[in-house]
Amino acid sequence: MIHDVVSASYKGEYKIEVTFDDGKEGVVDFSKYLDKGGVFSRFKDINFFRNFKINQELGVLTWQDGIDVAPETLYAEATGTSLPNWMEKKRKSSANKTLRTANNRR
Repeated sequence: MIHDVVSASYKGEYKIEVTFDDGKEGVVDFSKYLDKGGVFSRFKDINFFRNFKINQELGVLTWQDGIDVAPETLYAEATGTSLPNWMEKKRKSSANKTLRTANNRR
């Protein structure tokens, strides 16, 4: 089940406390996104990072330029629970594809 973000507050550095529609809450540390590159490189500007909003229609945190983080990821990180099975399978599949590609280059 996907839970929507219903409130969020900045807690300093790269941490945001989020509350979900089921009442669960927790702090997500976004500092690991700094190394992901791509659209997340914008997070290196702390003023950009702090300027998030909740997209009420989608139930996610969003930033300018359409940057967002999946609510399933936020929920798992904030509550210390596992990602849904379908996300874990996708993640493992991507990791295996990367490993196969790297092995084929040798």
